[in-house]
Amino acid sequence: MAAIELQDVRKVYAGNVEAVKGVSLSIPDGAFAVLVGPSGCGKSTLLRMVAGLEAITSGTVSIGGRVVNDLEPAERDIAMVFQNYALYPHMTVRRNLEYGLRNRRTPAEEIARRVDEAARILDIAGLLDRRPGQLSGGQRQRVAMGRAIVREPAAFLFDEPLSNLDAKLRVAMRAEIRRLQRRLRTTSLYVTHDQLEAMTLADVLVVLNAGRIEQSGTPMELYERPASLFVATFIGSPAMNVIPHGAAVAAGLVPQGAPEATLGIRPEHMRLVEGLAASGDEAVVDLEVSGVEVVGAESYVTGRLGSSAVEISVRVPGHSRLEPGTPMRAAGGRAAFLRFDPQSGARISAVSGA
Repeated sequence: MAAIELQDVRKVYAGNVEAVKGVSLSIPDGAFAVLVGPSGCGKSTLLRMVAGLEAITSGTVSIGGRVVNDLEPAERDIAMVFQNYALYPHMTVRRNLEYGLRNRRTPAEEIARRVDEAARILDIAGLLDRRPGQLSGGQRQRVAMGRAIVREPAAFLFDEPLSNLDAKLRVAMRAEIRRLQRRLRTTSLYVTHDQLEAMTLADVLVVLNAGRIEQSGTPMELYERPASLFVATFIGSPAMNVIPHGAAVAAGLVPQGAPEATLGIRPEHMRLVEGLAASGDEAVVDLEVSGVEVVGAESYVTGRLGSSAVEISVRVPGHSRLEPGTPMRAAGGRAAFLRFDPQSGARISAVSGA
């Protein structure tokens, strides 16, 4: 096991295209760190630089206290799991697991021990004599993880390993990967564009945007105290409600003349109220229902705020039967509203007097 340290890491492609813009990040020994962000934000490029598959333009990458900038991937003591499994179709599962160890001339008895242990951990002992084409997607992903495990590396690197699986299998494999990492305690760096996957897996969650780190911390730190409007709207499903200053003033959420700010509040921090049945520490808005999304034990009701194009979602228990066009009133605790700078997007503070 080993900590991973990135210091002012940059990647510039031909034509002066800067894909990664001075990223500094510390992943403690044994931690599970997840890089998340929209397509093109630089997360996969950053992972590939740690792996040695992309050259680093400037900055340093260290694994276990050793700078690895000039080392080949095989010399970095890492194992990588890809989204396309990268298994040899003509080899059995056992031979796929053994392949990297044989290339390193690991003694036969040690190869057998590692393969048997990985097969036991991943529950694939009954698949060792099959070929990849005879396996399901989930089984192939287990074999790909097994090939990483037998290496006994200092760190695991995962490049969107679940993106080719269906939704149900992704949930199961997500739990499997987290259980496995907690058992092995191997430092892990995981890339995904799925914020739910990121939230459920990470010890350290890193949100990237346009080649820079917007915020890093525990998942709940980012969810409850987002550093920017980008993080606030990217983390969480449904996304945080965003109310521009003008619409907030028109709705009476902030007084005329108040410093300009964009307001944000999460759907679960709002509730539907009838008449004036709101407490003194709540802000109330009148909406017109524009849609209802029933997700089982709860529903999300979306309403348009006045004559503006702003829509606000409210989480309600059970199966809501509100119809589009119906007027409704929603209330949110004043302390639950966050304020963001309209220009930079940086969080200012909680609303006072909303």
